[in-house]
Amino acid sequence: MKSGYWLDYSACLGQPDVFDEALAARAGELSNVGIRCSLCAKPRAVLEVDPEGKHFHWHSWHLSAYERRKSDAGIATHIPEHLGEIPDYYRRFLPPIDIVAIKVHPADKDGWFNFGPTALWARAIIESAKTVIVEVSTAVPYVFGKDNGIHISEVDYIIDGDNQPLPELKAPPISDIDRTIAQHIAGEFEDGACLQIGIGGMPNAVCSLLRDSGAKDLGIHTEMLTDGLIELYKAGIVNGAKKQLDPGKCVFAFAHGSQSMYDATDRNPDMLCCATDYTNSPHIVMQNDKVFSINSTTQMDLQGQAASESDGHRQISGTGGQAQFARGAYASKGGKSFICMPSVFEKNGVRKSRIVLNLTPGNIVTTPRTDVMYVVTEYGLVNLKGKSIPERVHAMIGLAHPDYREELERQAYENRLLPRAVYPAFNADSRKIG
Repeated sequence: MKSGYWLDYSACLGQPDVFDEALAARAGELSNVGIRCSLCAKPRAVLEVDPEGKHFHWHSWHLSAYERRKSDAGIATHIPEHLGEIPDYYRRFLPPIDIVAIKVHPADKDGWFNFGPTALWARAIIESAKTVIVEVSTAVPYVFGKDNGIHISEVDYIIDGDNQPLPELKAPPISDIDRTIAQHIAGEFEDGACLQIGIGGMPNAVCSLLRDSGAKDLGIHTEMLTDGLIELYKAGIVNGAKKQLDPGKCVFAFAHGSQSMYDATDRNPDMLCCATDYTNSPHIVMQNDKVFSINSTTQMDLQGQAASESDGHRQISGTGGQAQFARGAYASKGGKSFICMPSVFEKNGVRKSRIVLNLTPGNIVTTPRTDVMYVVTEYGLVNLKGKSIPERVHAMIGLAHPDYREELERQAYENRLLPRAVYPAFNADSRKIG
């Protein structure tokens, strides 16, 4: 490692630990080292030893909670992306990487190291790297997949890892509002649906309801494999029997959850870990029928724009696969895309509506209004496809908390989202629409 180098740490469970500690120990000798990573599952030694960012510059494709704190501290930054396009970024737009260090399962008898449950864009990084270092750990499960490994002939250096258990991600508790939202979505499900489910209490609630719903022959083609999806698989509800693409297989790009989930992927022939340009690309997603894409957002405006990754100019996560799966699900025969959120949130002791006339200044639109299909809150579910602006406004107001609906109507009328010619019964004194 030299000053000015570009280094890649892969992402999530593929991040190296022994290498990270060794590099941190050399911080004082180095400057202007760029590091790309994503979805940090645990603290990174290079960031902890360099709290002012004098030696290492951290660039993340998708901020985890840990990286968000480092971004708030000004020592990490975000790279805007569609997660499914990242392999292409490395192959087409980014200069060659000086070093990649990636955690892998020990080599088999034929010399193949396995990436475990973290394919993501690992192959693209290796193709781009001048020097390839693998950190071998017996804690990494062996997961079948497409191009989910690297041959020893491609490796420059091998490091013995610490074999410590992989970091786990605890599932957030399921709230009553999560359950209500999940009930609205579960009512739309059909046997043979192919699932893409994001992270959080609400998606977990959907999985919980599906487990008891009598649904059958479900499939999985997702970006992130979660504990909720694995529980459906273990219950026999997910078998992939009706999938057109990779029938019988649970397709995913990375897993993050409990040790029990990691164990379930180990040498399991029903699991298929693939790069994100395979899992997320809309033209591939759509090849399965009845793709049901379920994701969360943090704020939507009255026209249906979903801002899911920032709080104003403060980056909190990333675009991820939300927009691509919304398009892929829509293009799928019988597919449905759901964007979900509680109707309100509380910040600094003040309750606010998540449905607003205008997005918070600086907020990033993750999924455009033209791509949003179903919107779900605890107050119901609406499909925005084909609706005019006034129809969208009324639909979104109906999903808002009752305490905010009258004010939203007034704002919509004053800003000509509800024109008088369309709604002549509007009474300016009562501030209601007849």
